[in-house]
Amino acid sequence: MNDLNLTSMAASHLLTNLKDGVLIITMNRPEKLNGWTLDMMEALSEVFSKANTNDTVKAVVFTGTGKYYSAGVNLGGSLKLMPPKKLRKLIVENNHTLFDMFLNCTRPLLIAVNGPALGASVTSATLANSIIASENATFSTPFSALAITPEGCSSFHFPRLMGENNAQRMLGSEGWKPNAKEALGVGLIQRVVPHAQLMAEAERIAQDWVVNGEQRKFLAGSQLEDLKAANVRESEQLADSFLGADFLKEQSWFLWSKKKYAPSAMFFSLWVLRPLWSRLI
Repeated sequence: MNDLNLTSMAASHLLTNLKDGVLIITMNRPEKLNGWTLDMMEALSEVFSKANTNDTVKAVVFTGTGKYYSAGVNLGGSLKLMPPKKLRKLIVENNHTLFDMFLNCTRPLLIAVNGPALGASVTSATLANSIIASENATFSTPFSALAITPEGCSSFHFPRLMGENNAQRMLGSEGWKPNAKEALGVGLIQRVVPHAQLMAEAERIAQDWVVNGEQRKFLAGSQLEDLKAANVRESEQLADSFLGADFLKEQSWFLWSKKKYAPSAMFFSLWVLRPLWSRLI
């Protein structure tokens, strides 16, 4: 359904259903594991913008179709070869815009995680009012393994949500990937239900929010201005790590192993030529 009069591009990536004040936004690219390509991120920006200005929307539920909630940002499909200074600026702007989209959501926001969630789809979820998860969900933030820095306000917000030790287990070299029960136990999410009951329970919670006049707020008592400051800081740090030698090399080999030869060659070229262009940033 397309209740917000989305453009054809956005409608090809998302399903929307608005009923009794609750807007359900569903990522609908299961064949791509609901990965966040540039087109998907543009679609998300459109739907959140329209939800913010639609007076009939009183609460938002955000979820995915298929086995995955989302595989996160599709790096190979999101970056193009360009002058390094311009590429760095693009990375900063895209990352900042992505998470500000969630931060700027003016309606109470419930994330319903239907399956495995990776990277930015995990960190952005924690910027909602609450997270409910299927028993099939897992949560992975493999930043250290990718040789990049944390994003999505996680360097600030994760320790507040689940304590410094558990935050470091997820964000650091251990790369802890909690399942739904474990995530609930440490405070990363707020509720776990059987998979078949996920959307019914998510809709019930959102309808209660509408009736009770739930306001937009953030978990762990975090304040919007602090989260926005973290997003600005992390976006700069992330751009630097994206252009680091370790990340470029790893991405090249990873994409080659997936037979994505063109983006692999791009990262390989950036890695080989890095001693020259790094002086220009």
